[in-house]
This record gives sequence, structure tokens and C-alpha cells, in this order.
Amino acid sequence: MIADISHDVTRALFEPFLIRNLRLKNRIVMAPMTRSFSPGGVPTDEVAAYYRRRAENEVGLILTEGTVVGHPASANEHDVPRFYGDDALKGWKRVVDAVHEAGGRIFPQLWHVGSVRKPADSPNPQTPSIGPSGLKKPGASFGEPMTKAEIAAVVDAFARAAADAARLGFDGIEVHGAHGYLVDQFFWEGTNIRMDEYGGDMARRGHLAVQIIEACRREIGPDLPISLRISQWKIQDYTAKLFATPESFHAFLSPLAEAGVDVFHCSTRRYWEPAFEGSSLNLAGWAKKLSGKASLTVGSVGLDSDVNSAFRGKDSAVQPLDRIAGMVGSGEVDLVAVGRSLLADPEWARKVREGREQELVGFAAKSLKTLY
Repeated sequence: MIADISHDVTRALFEPFLIRNLRLKNRIVMAPMTRSFSPGGVPTDEVAAYYRRRAENEVGLILTEGTVVGHPASANEHDVPRFYGDDALKGWKRVVDAVHEAGGRIFPQLWHVGSVRKPADSPNPQTPSIGPSGLKKPGASFGEPMTKAEIAAVVDAFARAAADAARLGFDGIEVHGAHGYLVDQFFWEGTNIRMDEYGGDMARRGHLAVQIIEACRREIGPDLPISLRISQWKIQDYTAKLFATPESFHAFLSPLAEAGVDVFHCSTRRYWEPAFEGSSLNLAGWAKKLSGKASLTVGSVGLDSDVNSAFRGKDSAVQPLDRIAGMVGSGEVDLVAVGRSLLADPEWARKVREGREQELVGFAAKSLKTLY
């Protein structure tokens, strides 16, 4: 009886969903999680097997760990995967094929770290970091203020990565515009004090992201979906609020939706927390309401504490899924990204679908970087 009740409660999570021409078999998405297990930036056979295990166990869509675009200052770790160069792209082709053979769907998350990169960071220690205005924030380096030529080079790097993703057979792409990395640094008035078309009000601070989305759309054509990951919080400040009101959020979303974003992937630390006073909607719920685009929510799904707690060494216990399933079932959000639970257990989605609630496990903090 417990299994039957659990299955009924979570039924909404296993309804199919259509994004452009891409049909997902369910609403469960594997969240992107940096692992640094690609020596020299090249994904290995083990990386392919890691993603395949999730695909063959009922995950509807896999978002890869952040993979850096082909710009000299895009990365700050030697073993973070890259999305350029023959060896790395051949590695990603093996990943795509493995996931598709298992019946899954997969997007690469395209990434540039910006001024989070510290001086002398690998893999190009001689290359200066870059940022919109060269400002130093907690946890970040100064970074050189970007010239128009450098901005154009970054846009081109994202576009080339998108083209390669389509050529390799990926089912869509995600642009990383969250957590204080380069695209997000342009969104913030604290890190972007430019006086040109890339700085000023919210719409102007979003101009780089709009150009990236437009360039990617030109490369991949009209059929493949584009997801954009956004957040309130930053790795430098977990209490940060980029959007103070629904009105400011709407001003941010509209140009991006028009540029070609199909899914707004709204990263929050706790999915159940309202985004703005006076409404129970979380950030993904507001993104759907204001933009009319699909929304993807994330943040401690199935667990009782957030990812920051894990970095502090705190384990997380299993929590019921009725609330998140209800949000999907009511149409408040469309898709649900699961991070640590899928890191801990490749069979998590299958167990949920089959009502094997008693077999779900919590997350041990020591497993943040694991080869499951």
C-alpha cells in the first residue's frame, strides 16, 4: 500500500513534456554538478558511463556539469570538462551516444567563469581573468574590464559551442547565467558599472546574455531548445537578490524570452521558498508566469537541507516529494532538477516512479565529488 500511495502522489513527475520539438518522457531533470573528473578537460569513458547510469534509470533530461567554452579565460580548473578541441568533443560524443543508447536526452551546460577565475589559475595561467567592469567582489579576482572585441569573442565562443553541440547530436543546450559567473556578472549592478550598451538598467545589463542566446539560436536552428540557468544567489553571497520585485524580474526575462530562451532554469537553494512577498510562487513559478516559457525548478529536492550545508559537512535526510509533485501537477512549474539525490543514487528516478520510497537514501556530505 505504501508503494501505491507514493506512486500516486508522484505521478505528475512522470508525465511527458514537450519543449519545441523535443519530447521528454518525464519531468525529472539531472541538475548540472561540477565534478572535475575530466583530465585535461577531456571527458572520459567513465564520464559517459556516469551519465548513462542516470539515463537508463528514468531521468527525463540530463544537464551536464558545466563545460567551458573555447575562450582562453573561460575555466579556472584543469580538470573541468571543456567544450572545444577535438579530444574533448570526441569525449562528449561518447557521452551523447551513451545517453541516447540508454533512451535519455541530454544538454551540455555551456559555461564561462569570468572574474571568478583567479590569477594563474589553470589551464591558461598566463591569461588574465575578465569581467564586465574589472571589479573585485568577495571570492573573485579583479578581472580585466572587457573590451567590445573581447565581448564579441565570448559571444562567438558560446555560438561555436552551440554549433558543436548540435553537430554532436545533443538534444539542446543550456547557457550558464547564474551563481556569479561571467554571464551573471553582467546582470549585477555591483559587478557591472559599464556606461555602454552592456551596462545601466536591467535590460541593458542583460544585453550580453541576449546576444549569446541569439547567436546560439542562429547556430542550432529553430528546433533545438535553449535553456538559461539563472539565480538570485551567488557563490560569493548566498543571500543576494538580483530581482527585488516581479516587475524587475519581468524586465529581465522579456528580452531573453524574445531572443530564444525556451526554458528558464531557476536555481534556488530551497525550491519551496517564495521568491517575492505576497505570493507562494518560487522563482521558477514566477518565471513561467511572467515569460510564458517553460520553467525548471531546483533546490534541495527530496532532501531536508541545501547544498551549502553539504559543503559545510552536513549530511541531508530524505524528505517527501508530495510538495514538489503538487507544484508540477498544478502547472506552477514544468520541470524539476534533482542534484545531490541523483549524485548519491543513479536509480533515484526509477525508485520514485516505482513507488520504492523506502529505498531512497539521503546525501552524505563526503560524496560531493564521487564517481558513482
